[in-house]
Amino acid sequence: MKRTTLSLIAGTAALAAVTGFAVVSAPEATGTDPAGQAALLPVERTGLVCPAPSTSDLAETTYTSFTPVTEGAESDGGAQLTAAGEQDDEQDAKAVLKSEEPGTPVTTEVDGGEEPALIGTAEGEFAPGWTVQQTTEVAVGTGRGLLGLNCAQADTEFWFPGASTDPGRTDYMHLTNPDDSAAVVDIELYGKDGAVESTAGEGITVKPHATESILLSTLSEEAESDLTVHVGVRSGRVGAAVQALHEKLGGDWLAASTDPAGSLVLPGIPEDAEDVRLVVFTPGDTDADLQVKLASPSGLITPAGYETVRVKAGMTTAVDLADVTRGEAGSLVLTPTDRSVPVVAAARVVRGKNSGQETAFIPATSPIETRATAVDNRAKGTTLSVTAPKAEAKVKVTASAGSEGGTQATKTYTIKGGTTQNVEIPVPEGLKGTYALTVEPVSGGPVYAARTLTATEDGVSAFTTQTLPDDRGTVSVPEAEEDLSVLQE
Repeated sequence: MKRTTLSLIAGTAALAAVTGFAVVSAPEATGTDPAGQAALLPVERTGLVCPAPSTSDLAETTYTSFTPVTEGAESDGGAQLTAAGEQDDEQDAKAVLKSEEPGTPVTTEVDGGEEPALIGTAEGEFAPGWTVQQTTEVAVGTGRGLLGLNCAQADTEFWFPGASTDPGRTDYMHLTNPDDSAAVVDIELYGKDGAVESTAGEGITVKPHATESILLSTLSEEAESDLTVHVGVRSGRVGAAVQALHEKLGGDWLAASTDPAGSLVLPGIPEDAEDVRLVVFTPGDTDADLQVKLASPSGLITPAGYETVRVKAGMTTAVDLADVTRGEAGSLVLTPTDRSVPVVAAARVVRGKNSGQETAFIPATSPIETRATAVDNRAKGTTLSVTAPKAEAKVKVTASAGSEGGTQATKTYTIKGGTTQNVEIPVPEGLKGTYALTVEPVSGGPVYAARTLTATEDGVSAFTTQTLPDDRGTVSVPEAEEDLSVLQE
């Protein structure tokens, strides 16, 4: 028999073995495409990056890691975070935080202003929906208050409407490279009059397994109260987030807006917001005309004086909505008045009175397709806001076991179309420590969600809000069949 024939037979056997393993190991499909050719299967590997939390010596940071239990996931694996730079020597790298089992959050605390950025990987049963939150409390000084951020996956493009180089603000762009090769990044700034002239943001090199922190005011001599920052990666990937600090109004992390789209939702504006400032930008060459509405508990309403907002192409537009929520839960819903033009958006929210004010940011986010997760929830001071902007929707909310004890609890809610509801969270029985929340659509129209943590320290209404995009715990895998005709000569 020819060697070629033997090789082909061996290759066929190997293919059959792999195919057989996939069939045996794969769970029943949780969903298929209209043609029935793809199944939703749990992801097998997830990577996250967390920026350096603070430069304040008074900073107290908590990291919380959680993976929801996912049917059909592999029964082994692990999840851990290590300091940026230590990945170069995997044998000596020490985990800052390591997960123990899906369904139960784990936490660790660090103090001071010299903590590094973290890079993490989850595999096997720990990968689907792996979520990590860093929450930092700073008692005094510029940016004092509660700063929270979901550690994110690396990518190649980000939009940050809501940044600033105003004299009262100190904004840093944090770039973290989780990969083995260097990344080259361009940072572009857009103000009220268009692109801000600058060459300092071009060709920034982020070394492998390293992080860079760039003060935005060093990229331009112009002071802009409202900026949109575009991060474009020429080569490689990075994680990106803006740390926005104000000398009087506290500060928080500004996460990236969802990808440019004609319609956007900014969920979870606190009911006691004293001031809401909407920042919108369109990256194309066509102006966008938008309707701005508030999804309240009773339905969609239009803020007085803002029936329509024009966003000029390539220019950042800011709209001061003042205390738009007026004591009720709310979410901003942006829709085109006529032609759909892709835009990005974020809202700066201020709570508190006089010298006790604090700031947080709510970027536009994507709807929850299958499941979303928020971690580091506390027995007090946690608010979950759910929005159904188009049609009535039913959602299931599960509170996990506590990090130090307790049993999970689940409730199902119906959200009327065009409304936002602050739902009554099912707190775990016997809760000790913090817990995770997962939100899963059951039926109806699209849903969006956000979680707010609040605390009062020395009269300051400290708070932080994180939106809940889909946790991307599953991936669509096309069905495959053997075709032995490819072996014929």
